Amino acid sequence: MSLDRRTLITTAAAGALAAAPALSKETSMPRLFPVLQAIIAAWRKQDVEGVLVHVTDDIVWRNSSGFAPAIHGKAAMRTALQGMAPVIKTNAWRIFDYAESQDRLFMEGVDEFWLHTGEHVAIPYAGSLEFRGLLVHEWREYFDGRISASMKAGAPMTDELKAMLSRPVAK
Repeated sequence: MSLDRRTLITTAAAGALAAAPALSKETSMPRLFPVLQAIIAAWRKQDVEGVLVHVTDDIVWRNSSGFAPAIHGKAAMRTALQGMAPVIKTNAWRIFDYAESQDRLFMEGVDEFWLHTGEHVAIPYAGSLEFRGLLVHEWREYFDGRISASMKAGAPMTDELKAMLSRPVAK
């Protein structure tokens, strides 16, 4: 009996699916995303200690804006957040999509805030959190620092950015 390529691939895929274990309700439920939600809730209140309770003492916080080196340690992260909090009047940090894989949480969202000086800043970004248990051990953020700089200087929000901000929030 001769099998053509399509039949062979279809048969192999069906066999692989049949052999794969089904996800239980436990394994399909988010485990790490609720930690990020708690961090976001704390930061919306500018509760620095509420954020820090979810990170390890040796946290490494990296961002690709190119403006600053990585922050190492909870004490340094506290200092950075305490420096940011008084400048921000209110914020609406949101996550649009996320995925979990073992000890990592990948996210896409927007860091949107209003400064006490009146500027409205919205920075789309993606990031990855590496966990040790249920504490964040390494935090990597990727965003275009030019957007932040131009909006802090008073530039208006582009139509493209408005479209990105209108997406539904992850639950």
